[in-house]
Amino acid sequence: PKPPAGSVACDDNAHDLVVHADVLAVLPDPEAACYCLDVAEEAARAISGTLAAAHVGADPETMIAAPEEIDLQLLRRHDEGSPLERFERVATAFDSWKRQRPGRDHVVLDDCRGDLGRCVNIECRESSLVVSPCVGNLDARDAFHDMLFDERKLVLVPPCRPYAGSLLDHIVVCWKPNDRVQRAVVAARRWLAVADRLTVLCVDDGPDDHYAFTARELFTRIGLQAKIVSISAGKRPVGEAILDYARDAQATCLVIGAFRYGLVLELLFGRITRYLLSHATIPLMMKH
Repeated sequence: PKPPAGSVACDDNAHDLVVHADVLAVLPDPEAACYCLDVAEEAARAISGTLAAAHVGADPETMIAAPEEIDLQLLRRHDEGSPLERFERVATAFDSWKRQRPGRDHVVLDDCRGDLGRCVNIECRESSLVVSPCVGNLDARDAFHDMLFDERKLVLVPPCRPYAGSLLDHIVVCWKPNDRVQRAVVAARRWLAVADRLTVLCVDDGPDDHYAFTARELFTRIGLQAKIVSISAGKRPVGEAILDYARDAQATCLVIGAFRYGLVLELLFGRITRYLLSHATIPLMMKH
């Protein structure tokens, strides 16, 4: 289904390009727009895929929600402006990014405002990879939740700072034999296949090397060759051990299975995904 009339800023042809893009940069927050676009452009170029961008934003005048949610959205106007003003700031950042380098004229920006969950579904459902921030304004945090938990998309989160590295120089897959990691690896296969270096990292594997065995089995089944490394976290948190290894190995992207318990329990107990999102200085590719 297409979004309600008035919630899409560009024409139908541009909207179709966005919906069917291989890589979609979702831009709910203007502060992170350029970071997302840079990483998304590199991800699309790596697989010779198509790239597009979409702004998604909650609009209390057209959304159907509890009165408390409507009031919360209305309060945002004081600090962030109206939904239209927020989109205009994203559009300004997008236009500035397009002018920075030739060859970006073909990249289009769509706009969907209203019920945020529905907008995320409309814009993201066909894309193989969605690039979006996990922090920022309320739209950014809510859209990240919707993409991971409701749409079950493969999401690439850029670091909250300019990223000068090459995304696929060295991809490190944080491996544990569970469904989330397996889904992430299968969904990310197109990018793993073109990485210059590919390492599978097993933290605190058992004496029977079960982690390494299952990793080798899956990567063989999907036709990928990777170096398998096992390390011990020791007294460190697992997330810290992963980032220490990533730094020493000059990793340029981490692939993880996101949120074992779901977002609420992860926030309460501070599990690995939350730690990596808070401390990583390289992009994180994840799937729930």
